[in-house]
Amino acid sequence: MAGAPSALPRVQTTVPKLPPMATLDGTKGRILETALRLFAQFGFYGASIRDIAAECGFQPAAFYAHYPSKEHVLAELVRVGHDEHQRALRTALLETDGTPIDQLRTFVAAHVLFHTEYSMLAIVANAEMHVLSQDLVAPSLILRKQSEELLTDIIQRGIDRKEFRPPDAWLAVAAIAGMGIRVAHWYGPEFDLPAREIADVYAELAARMMFEPPRRKRS
Repeated sequence: MAGAPSALPRVQTTVPKLPPMATLDGTKGRILETALRLFAQFGFYGASIRDIAAECGFQPAAFYAHYPSKEHVLAELVRVGHDEHQRALRTALLETDGTPIDQLRTFVAAHVLFHTEYSMLAIVANAEMHVLSQDLVAPSLILRKQSEELLTDIIQRGIDRKEFRPPDAWLAVAAIAGMGIRVAHWYGPEFDLPAREIADVYAELAARMMFEPPRRKRS
């Protein structure tokens, strides 16, 4: 399939994109956007302050007038990513009919769409957050836990109502979350399928995970 080569770089998208509420004017905004692209492509340790400053067109010393350290830039990107992800999930869930299956499909579709629309941000927020100190990562960990709890509550409510029968509830949550996260690495603007269709397929796959297939009889 075109758009799905065997050896993939960290990210297929070439243009960094931040949510409107996190888009800043001036030098501080350029630093954030440039760091997003470099961190997504090369990782936190693969991009230096000198690299960021050179891309922005100023001397490295000027960086510190806007951010105390490179780690603080990463912390801001990680927080923005988790905040926008949760906002997208909660906004989407407001449009459901309230049933567990509709909420599950809607949650998964929104989860996947975020990782297609903000693929660079998603990669940085998920793959680089381990670099951060406990103090700097704490706000993002809270947001991440809240988002996981949204999905956990949907699945548990479906189980309680005897509408869902996953082999294991916790593993279902982990599998669904992981599926969406990986989309950010291989999806790009040239991919064969539109983002909406990909999101709908993932939503269907997640829904099917909620129904344990009959066990095969041993011959």
